[in-house]
Amino acid sequence: MKLAAALDVPRQRPDWLRLKLPSLIALLVLWQASAMLIADPVFPTPWATVETGYAHLMAGDLLLNLAATLARVAVSFLFAMVIGSAIGIALGRSQPADAIFGGWLSIALNMPALVTMVLCYVWFGLTEVAAILAVTINKAPTVAAIMREGARALDRQLLETTEVFGVSRWKVLRQVVLPQLAPSFIASARAGLALTWKIVLVVELLGRPNGIGFQIRTFFNYFDIAGILAYSLAFIAVVLAIETFLIQPIERRTGRWRAA
Repeated sequence: MKLAAALDVPRQRPDWLRLKLPSLIALLVLWQASAMLIADPVFPTPWATVETGYAHLMAGDLLLNLAATLARVAVSFLFAMVIGSAIGIALGRSQPADAIFGGWLSIALNMPALVTMVLCYVWFGLTEVAAILAVTINKAPTVAAIMREGARALDRQLLETTEVFGVSRWKVLRQVVLPQLAPSFIASARAGLALTWKIVLVVELLGRPNGIGFQIRTFFNYFDIAGILAYSLAFIAVVLAIETFLIQPIERRTGRWRAA
């Protein structure tokens, strides 16, 4: 018998059911009321948006464009995380390197994303490589900045202790360094995922023949607001699913050592 049952303590409902679900319902009610009050096609109701999304789903174009965008997001996200993490850890662990190249990182962080996209398309053409490169260049500095702070916060005394006792580098990396860097890595991944897909949509809008961004541009040309909202909500749902079923479990798993 579980402790809660033994003490006759009522179980609390899951957080999403107790707090998030009523909040989402309130948002839908507000959306519906606003649409009814405005009564204009440029502000469709939730049901009209769902109907439009279902029609595009049955037609097959929603899944095809969603898959194209997800592929670009996955590749760009992977490259940005690897490159940004390597740069951030290197700068965080070396004060001379940070003094020399820290200014470069500041410039990269403040470079407008639109400028990078246009330059990549001009220099490399309207190609998939240019699109992925533009997103990676925009995302990697954010990862580097977060990982640099995480690397700076590493317990130096603990690292020195492992050197004194001759602990292998692989064991130090796996059991000392990575657990301490995990919160920074998760934070950069969470922020990066939201940032990456937004940049990918703009890249697609500017110069790709498919994807959510391309389709949103098409809907805009025909003032199809329901289509824009349907496509946007479909992709947001996918990103939230990734956050809920992938990033959050990894975060809980990597954070167990703190509670031990």
